[in-house]
Amino acid sequence: MSGAPSTSKLVMGTRGSPLALAQSRQVAAALQQAHPGLQVEERIIRTTGDRQQGQPLPAIGGKGVFTLEIEQALLGGEIDFAVHSLKDLPPDSPPGLCIGAIPQRASAADVGVLSSRLRRVTQQQQSNSVQWPELPPRARVGTSSLRRRAQLLHGRPDLQVEDIRGNVGTRLRKLDEENFDAIVLAEAGLQRLGLLDGGSLLFPLLNLGEEEFLPAPGQGALALEARAGDWAVLDCLQRLEDAATRAAVTAERAVVRGLEAGCTTPLGTRTVVKLDEGHLALQAVVLSPDGRNRVAANGSGRFDQAEAIGQSIAEKLVQRGARELIAFNES
Repeated sequence: MSGAPSTSKLVMGTRGSPLALAQSRQVAAALQQAHPGLQVEERIIRTTGDRQQGQPLPAIGGKGVFTLEIEQALLGGEIDFAVHSLKDLPPDSPPGLCIGAIPQRASAADVGVLSSRLRRVTQQQQSNSVQWPELPPRARVGTSSLRRRAQLLHGRPDLQVEDIRGNVGTRLRKLDEENFDAIVLAEAGLQRLGLLDGGSLLFPLLNLGEEEFLPAPGQGALALEARAGDWAVLDCLQRLEDAATRAAVTAERAVVRGLEAGCTTPLGTRTVVKLDEGHLALQAVVLSPDGRNRVAANGSGRFDQAEAIGQSIAEKLVQRGARELIAFNES
């Protein structure tokens, strides 16, 4: 593919939160670098999820609340493509739309940010991190994610895990204002907002460990959504496609699809792709909301069989009782 774009201007749709704008502008800059002379116009679209930030996600309609209005703008021709956090997208695209490109994934891991009080303790100990099992007894931890809540309680049933909503900046402010001991966030969001310095948080962190604390399917990845068949736009977007990330999230989203999982399902996945070896390994876990019950499965194979690997793992989870846990979560 040549470096010349097949269109001279693209209108990019994005949510208006600081994180959404940061990651969308990074995409726009990458597109312009790949296609010299291309203009990318930013169009901010307010979604249901943005308008109702004070309510729990399941209460306002689930994951689609962050994408519906943007997808309507795409279908209506108001924008040419949209930038989403991939974990916000359901596993199947609406009719007429497709994921035109998936750029290279940032970190998929979760991290915990400590309160000022606990930060002072770590600084006195000359440590820039603590393991999450080392939190004080009955520590108060904030997260709006059912997956994070369940995994925290699975490892530490004594923790007081409470809802915290809002964009990243709002949650960081609430950490001390509302007397949390720690809050849990996606590491990728902190990276994209410039809150990481040389791979380390600018403040001490709560080390969760991606191998034990599994991220959400698609976490850390972006999706560039466009109209199916709009080849001029799709041709431009394809320059940002990353094969390893596409394979990883394809496998993870196949697990979501196979389980018919929704925003009320504490489902975690972790994928390792080695393109040079043509290999993909995936592990997944489903938990009850209180963390007491947990089923896990893993599998591996050729990375070009990502969909089948994800489907196989979903079947294993069902055989081990995941359906019962999902039904319990949704009741």
